[in-house]
Amino acid sequence: MVARAVSDDERLWVPTANPGVQVRPLLFDTVRGAWVNVTRIRTTGLITRHAHPCPVHALVLKGQWQYAERGWPATEGDYVFEPPGDIHTLMGHEDESLTMFWITGTLVELDEHGQTTGYADVFTRIHQAEAHFESVGLGADHVREYIR
Repeated sequence: MVARAVSDDERLWVPTANPGVQVRPLLFDTVRGAWVNVTRIRTTGLITRHAHPCPVHALVLKGQWQYAERGWPATEGDYVFEPPGDIHTLMGHEDESLTMFWITGTLVELDEHGQTTGYADVFTRIHQAEAHFESVGLGADHVREYIR
């Protein structure tokens, strides 16, 4: 499988619940419960507070972003490892950023008190991409290109 990680075709960028944030699916691994995507951030400030029960790997391809709880920004070329259970609040910077994330398990959305407000897993991400691809004329079946 080969997929262009950063596409000029806007139809391949799936909007998230956060304005100014889209994801470009690359892989949906339904056997291991994992997904890989490029996250594009085009907004500043707080985006989402969340945690993962499994490790997350990230590679910043362009720009920078940070976690509110950390004193460092993740900048172009940086590799970021998120250990299981780490709670962090993603923040966008002024310029566009592109980061490839490899996520296994779930992404658990949290409020400011640490209470769960929602979640995402490989299956919710597949359904989200399916609906988007249908709405932009690619057809819901386009998502099959990324399922392994």
